[in-house]
Amino acid sequence: MIGSTVLPDKPSMAIATCKMLKPPPKPSHFCARPILCTQNKSPNTMSRPSKPKVTITSPILVIPSQVSVRRSKKNRGCEERRDFSQVGGQQMLGLCGFGYWVQGFRCFPWLALNFHMAHNLNLPPSTLQLVQNSGNLPMVAKPLYGILSDAIDVGGAHRLPYISAGVLLQVLSWGPLALIPLAREALPNLMACVLLSNIGASISEVAMDALVAEYGQKHNLRGLQSYAFMASAAGGILGNLLGGYILLRTPPKTMFFIFTSLLSLQFAMSLMTREASLRVSQPLVNTLKKKSILLSIRNQLSDLLRAVHEESISGPLTWIVLSIATVPILSGSIFCFQTQCLHLDPTVIGMSRVIGQLLLLFTSVLFDRYWKNVSMRRLIGVVQVLYACSLLLDLVLVRQINLKLGIPNDMFSLCFSGLAETIAQFKLLPFSVLFVNLCPRGCEGSLTSFLASALCLSSIVSGFLGVGLASVIRITSGDYSSLPVGILIQFMVALLPVVWIHLVPQSLLTVEKDRKRGLSKRTRKNRRVGRVVFGSVISYRRERESETPR
Repeated sequence: MIGSTVLPDKPSMAIATCKMLKPPPKPSHFCARPILCTQNKSPNTMSRPSKPKVTITSPILVIPSQVSVRRSKKNRGCEERRDFSQVGGQQMLGLCGFGYWVQGFRCFPWLALNFHMAHNLNLPPSTLQLVQNSGNLPMVAKPLYGILSDAIDVGGAHRLPYISAGVLLQVLSWGPLALIPLAREALPNLMACVLLSNIGASISEVAMDALVAEYGQKHNLRGLQSYAFMASAAGGILGNLLGGYILLRTPPKTMFFIFTSLLSLQFAMSLMTREASLRVSQPLVNTLKKKSILLSIRNQLSDLLRAVHEESISGPLTWIVLSIATVPILSGSIFCFQTQCLHLDPTVIGMSRVIGQLLLLFTSVLFDRYWKNVSMRRLIGVVQVLYACSLLLDLVLVRQINLKLGIPNDMFSLCFSGLAETIAQFKLLPFSVLFVNLCPRGCEGSLTSFLASALCLSSIVSGFLGVGLASVIRITSGDYSSLPVGILIQFMVALLPVVWIHLVPQSLLTVEKDRKRGLSKRTRKNRRVGRVVFGSVISYRRERESETPR
């Protein structure tokens, strides 16, 4: 676009005038040559050939590069939508979508493992819950896997090799449980396989979370974490639906073998996919080859600590961790009560979890479509109160109040047994979206893994508190009379996080605007440099005009 110019009546005089104008020297700051257009006070001054003097009042400087930038901003939304469909979008959908689905499908072998420990190994409720929570200890080391994934690349890639390694470790853990009887009959061997499986699951989850965060930030695609959450929920639905049905007809080792086959398929997909085709940012170690590995890890750790100490991240992280860690969980005691006292079939327990996963999937879609614009503080407060009230549903089942209302035990367990767990899982979704949007560039794996590790550690603490509570009030496999007291303690403690709800931000949009405002302050210096250069060209031109002899 060229500014308005007043030209004389005769074209020949206009050509002569343009030849007489000498453009200013090209500044070193410009990458494109500026186009100088003139505005004259009066056309009569240029119609006299005998007077070569030209008076320029306000030259207009048009930079073509700036014009092209404005045009590109208008079409940026269309280009971003094309990026997801063309630039590695299909491969991301297949790799991470199936990967999250498989991680959600882990409830399939775990349902068989819980029944195997409760009925074949005859573990008491406290020991069963202790094994479940101790097996999650490798998840606490997720920040280490995230830092290694951010700082160290393997063969020019820093996400897919870790996904492949994590899946391979899961194959090596569930495979022996399916094929070797000694691995599943002895408790120490079984614990070793469980720990190895969770190490592999944590490594692959960290790498997939970082890959999704990188891809979403690079192509400006919000809500990818919601779709990953939906894929995991879909895997949980199918896993619980098939788990209870197959467990009645086959031994647990068959379910272990089916899950091992799915992991082998995921391992093959990760090996056949090239990270360069996904068009994500390259690891920093590639650009700075002289930097040592230890220095890269140290810098990545310092970046992680700097990001965690930001108020927009530390406040919500503190709330979600405390809201989970302070509530004692009695999942092992409730599971043993349902199977040993009420004699519920595995299909009923599996179908109850299917209903919970369907509800989780439905609420995830609602959050992605409508609830993102709702006040996050208000949403989390309502969800926490609902979670505390849903814990009282176990009290209804233990006291057999449902029978007085004419509702059988299997029907009540089918509809309401997994509701508290579903609400607890949904509570994590807004925080996952928040931290992914606030994640600094180059720190995706470290921050997402730190979040997952903090959540896992809080869950382990909650489980250990539940084991301690069950021991204090003396809940055993033959005596569940004190179980209602434990449920009431759960309910009262679950209401405490509402007290420090002020740590949660008002909304996701407010936090994103604050982050963009901080980024704009950092780039303000560059914009000032541009203004100075532009002003220097104009002032230089006016000095040349003043030197013109009159």
